[in-house]
Amino acid sequence: MNIVKNRLELLRKAMIENGISAYIVPGTDPHASEYIADHWKEREWISGFTGSAGTVVITTDKAGLWTDSRYFLQAGIQLEGSGMDLMKLGMPDTLSINKWLASELTAGSKVAVNPLMFSVNGYSALQSELKTFKIDVTSANLINEIWTDRAPLPHNPLFAFGVEYSGKSTTEKLDMLRNEMTKLNADFFILSALDDIAWLFNVRGNDVEYNPVVISYAIASKESATLFVDPEKLTKETTKTLQNQGVIIENYESIYAAIANIDKNANVLIDGSKLNQSLFEKIPSTCTIKSSLSPVMYLKSIKNDTEIAGVKNTMIKDGVALTRFFIWLEENLKSGKVTELSASDKLREFRSQQPLFMGESFETIAGYADHGAIVHYSATPESDVALHADSIFLLDSGGQYMDGTTDITRTVALGTPTVQQKNDFTLVLKGHIALATAIFPVGTRGSQLDILARKALWDNKLNYGHGTGHGIGHFLNVHEGPQSIRMEENPVTLQPGMMISNEPGLYRTGKHGIRTENLIRVQSLDDTEFGSFLCFETLTLFPIDKILIDIELLNESEIKWINNYHKTVYDKLSPNLDENEREWLSNKCSGIK
Repeated sequence: MNIVKNRLELLRKAMIENGISAYIVPGTDPHASEYIADHWKEREWISGFTGSAGTVVITTDKAGLWTDSRYFLQAGIQLEGSGMDLMKLGMPDTLSINKWLASELTAGSKVAVNPLMFSVNGYSALQSELKTFKIDVTSANLINEIWTDRAPLPHNPLFAFGVEYSGKSTTEKLDMLRNEMTKLNADFFILSALDDIAWLFNVRGNDVEYNPVVISYAIASKESATLFVDPEKLTKETTKTLQNQGVIIENYESIYAAIANIDKNANVLIDGSKLNQSLFEKIPSTCTIKSSLSPVMYLKSIKNDTEIAGVKNTMIKDGVALTRFFIWLEENLKSGKVTELSASDKLREFRSQQPLFMGESFETIAGYADHGAIVHYSATPESDVALHADSIFLLDSGGQYMDGTTDITRTVALGTPTVQQKNDFTLVLKGHIALATAIFPVGTRGSQLDILARKALWDNKLNYGHGTGHGIGHFLNVHEGPQSIRMEENPVTLQPGMMISNEPGLYRTGKHGIRTENLIRVQSLDDTEFGSFLCFETLTLFPIDKILIDIELLNESEIKWINNYHKTVYDKLSPNLDENEREWLSNKCSGIK
């Protein structure tokens, strides 16, 4: 019998025993993480689907996986013979999960979720929407009852992240947090987001792929700060380091008792988009709950001088690695043996040769030809193809270094580009330059700048569906809030010190995809009688493919920006290259007019 079918039978038996009509299994963890430890991969276990995005819903006679276009091919293969339907998000005939449940269940039915895997906000929203269909939502950890060989939680040791990299001690960061708590009139703040905790306590780890975080919880008050973590992760040295910063250390599972014992009249601050429902239910009912964007998330987003200096150093190392990779690619392309996956592996090898390299910051997106048109495509053994000198190649990748995190996308011509490819590439580049050179007043939100990246495309009735920019962590998560640049409204204003991506794109289904991404940081520019103004500094250092540029579509200021950018790239990278590498880079960075 198909192993997934067997697991579904066990789950349905547990559902019937508990009077549950449907069970929802998201692909997340108790910390609202993007990447999760094997222990919490419940959706993967119950469905066999290994993609990073997707939600499974099981009723007593049906089951479905909701995922997006990145994973239609992979999901179709992995779900085969499982008895689980592929529900293609974004397709006109695909119902949302809640509407599907309403069509399958009757009034009075009970839908259950594991409260560990749902945020407070997510749980509340599910309850509210299903209530309109007279369907109840309840908490139940059913998979835990039947998953008998579940992987243990990681026991990898954490390490202290020194002030020489972080720029501020834990004591200083706790003072900053307590100032924010005072503004919010909060006595306690419960932290569950792993990157918030890693930043606040200056710790890093290796518990999940790509994000150097430690599985932990924390509670901060005006008098104390407690880190809840598996004691096996600590050494005498790391324990002493934390305690010297005024940190109390308790066992990971002790968080439940600690929350239950919070003063019954306290004002408790939570981030409802991050805190899981299971912990929320432990807060004494007499407490006053204050749900707000995590103040740590905001503090973390504004990089200090030490962090910025580290990032700039990291950009040089990353640019050197990319230079060596693209030289290798050009030398080996004609062999016919370079594939999307082998190219990704080789890029990682070149990055690993750089000082302080700690791993990749996300799964490399290597999309050749029509695969580049699949936004956030990830090659699998089933979809992997060889690269040839007759199309364009989109490569989105990043590295984790002790002194910073990188994220860069380059689209390059492997052969002679078509007129359409050059036109598309140049329109995207015009948007990239418009955002990179933006000057804007203090108080500006990312949504107000997004049009700059899209105008050249919109003028030609073209567009892209993803956001233009996301925040970046400092040797932390490559996707970090709260700032963003996208069409959707985000009330967070851009502040000096924030790092963000600049990545407009264009995707023609079945043909090609184009994206040009650099990391930029917000910096102060000038004070005038009309207020204080900000601008962006481009941080990423690697040439943009001149072969794909249609110069006739550029104005003089855009040409000047490209030439100045390429001069900066060469000046910063060349001292770290040998003679042949410098010659290659000099050619790529030569003036276009």
